[in-house]
Amino acid sequence: MKKNYPLLLIFWFIISCISTSFAQKVSITGIDPTLKPGDDFFMYVNSKWYNSVEIPSTQSGIGAYSFMNYPQRIRLQGILDSVSATKNLKGSIEQKVGDFYASGMDTTTINKRGFDPIKPMLKQIDGIKDVAGIMKYVADQQKFNNFSIIGFRVGPDIKNSAINIVNLGQTGIGLPERDYYFRTDSSTLFIQKSYQNYLSTLFKLTGIDAATASKMASAAYAIEKELAASHKTNIERRNVQANYNKLAVSGIAQKQPNIGWQAFFAALGVKIDSLNMQQPAYYDHLNSLLASASIEDWKAYLRAKTLVSYADFLSKPFTKASFEYAKVLSGQSTQKPRGEEITEAVDRSLGHGLAQLYVKKYFPEEAKRRMKELVKNLKTAFENRITNLDWMSDSTKAKAKEKLYAFTEKIGYPDKWRDYSKVVINRGTYFENRLATSKNDFVYGISKIGQPVDRTEWGTTPPTVTAYNNPPLNEIVFPAGILQPPYFDMNADDALNYGGIGMVIGHEITHSFDDQGALYDKQGNVKNWWKADDFKKFKAKTQLVIEQYNKFTVLDSMHIKGALTVGENTADIAGIAIAYDAFKLTEQAKSNEKIDGFTPEQRFFISIARIWRVKTKDAYMRTYVNTNPHSPAMWRVNGPLMNFTPFYKAFDVKPGDKMYKPESERIMVW
Repeated sequence: MKKNYPLLLIFWFIISCISTSFAQKVSITGIDPTLKPGDDFFMYVNSKWYNSVEIPSTQSGIGAYSFMNYPQRIRLQGILDSVSATKNLKGSIEQKVGDFYASGMDTTTINKRGFDPIKPMLKQIDGIKDVAGIMKYVADQQKFNNFSIIGFRVGPDIKNSAINIVNLGQTGIGLPERDYYFRTDSSTLFIQKSYQNYLSTLFKLTGIDAATASKMASAAYAIEKELAASHKTNIERRNVQANYNKLAVSGIAQKQPNIGWQAFFAALGVKIDSLNMQQPAYYDHLNSLLASASIEDWKAYLRAKTLVSYADFLSKPFTKASFEYAKVLSGQSTQKPRGEEITEAVDRSLGHGLAQLYVKKYFPEEAKRRMKELVKNLKTAFENRITNLDWMSDSTKAKAKEKLYAFTEKIGYPDKWRDYSKVVINRGTYFENRLATSKNDFVYGISKIGQPVDRTEWGTTPPTVTAYNNPPLNEIVFPAGILQPPYFDMNADDALNYGGIGMVIGHEITHSFDDQGALYDKQGNVKNWWKADDFKKFKAKTQLVIEQYNKFTVLDSMHIKGALTVGENTADIAGIAIAYDAFKLTEQAKSNEKIDGFTPEQRFFISIARIWRVKTKDAYMRTYVNTNPHSPAMWRVNGPLMNFTPFYKAFDVKPGDKMYKPESERIMVW
């Protein structure tokens, strides 16, 4: 393999100038020396924690990544408890988030109101006489971001990513995804029955007798199943090109007359000539179903959708019914404390307002500066890996590097915050506050139609523990929420930070070059920038990833869906390699000085296992494997590491160890 030594020397100089001290600051504990690291590295690092920790009854799992949002919400709740107890200036961020929170915590008023807040909606459904009436109600609810049968959203045109357009996606179902309506295993049948019982319970809570409620639930479920039959699977939806179908509104109005597209958009106050219909087959089937299903069945369906959408905003019997169904999917046995639930609601509804208070209290600017350095280092490492690829031509390498250095990097929090000045929040009306914020989000969305894409906009709230890559904007985003241990620690040595947040950075960078991201150019347009032979080799390598992960099992018998998770798995495999390359050029990596008895390389790999330290309920994991594009935590550690030769050297992994693979079978895409 050809080496680019001048680039390595420059890279070494950059890293060595900014590398932090590697004196012992953060100790590693909990390693189980009775286990062989080459058999199951995830458990070697995490078994003592895993076998002793108890998942709280109010949660479906515990540990790192998304489950860190549970303790994160306790922080946010502390802010809200404080600000809601204070008299704040009307219209201020403090007033809005504080009074929203207080209204949600006022369960006395909420319980007293019962389902009164949605009675006007249910009355409107009762008055529907024809298909036009169905679509009028659907449009009215769309203004509150309540999707029923139209999956409406505004975002970049992926073939002209400078402009926002309307995108229509498949929707209309209540189970996690389409296959839940058609599988016949005992676990899925139980979920189907639980969901129908949930719908029936909601109907009964609005005064409908048990027999009629059961009949209406069956009718609503039957329509959902019909709609599900036209859905693409989650794996099929990974086909970026197939999801792009830019059509004239006049054309779909003729082809799908029952939907009444022109009247629908007029009701929304939206004027457009064209849109992207991501899954046309769904809307063709919806058009037929609007005519073939009875109006009474459609009314049962709309009533079910309305009750499900608003159940958690209503009195205790409704929130209890919602939880009883949700726990079937999650394994969570006890409802969360009210404060935690309403904190989550504030984060979803006024997230950028709450985030401003969070950042002031919890996010040091020094963390943002160090993150910028880490991102710079990881990009340099990835560039070096591109240079040394033995399967890609020089011309495609040049295009890949152009894309790499065209990234927008967002760290911590946005430069400008969302404007909530037009949202009116009152302390005693929780339901209306939820509608007000939802309507504000809808208005915010449609205001962007036909307008230039705002590349400073954030797709998540800053306190959220997550990170993401957004191909149409060619951006990588690391919110303040993830910039804390075990991912990022201002007091930790380089080995831990490069194995932690460094791996996450490498992962997100790679998403621009995974099976989907690789289809976007440096501006974020779906446009081919590959030589044909290079892309063929790339696809062959990602196919190896699919085949390998298909063999990994979960809960003894379930298999990971390699085709669903290929993007995330590719990013995991490359993310570790990129982070390792960057780490190896730090002073600590070159010192070989042990800390806690572990070499720098060993600490790096241990850090990777710690950032996926997660334990979940079995019910949650079954749903996760069926629907989530990420592999379960254990395989986010063991899968990439069994493909990475430096890991073998660091822990003396040998033939006979369960994770061992011959070097010729180790997969490396990037």
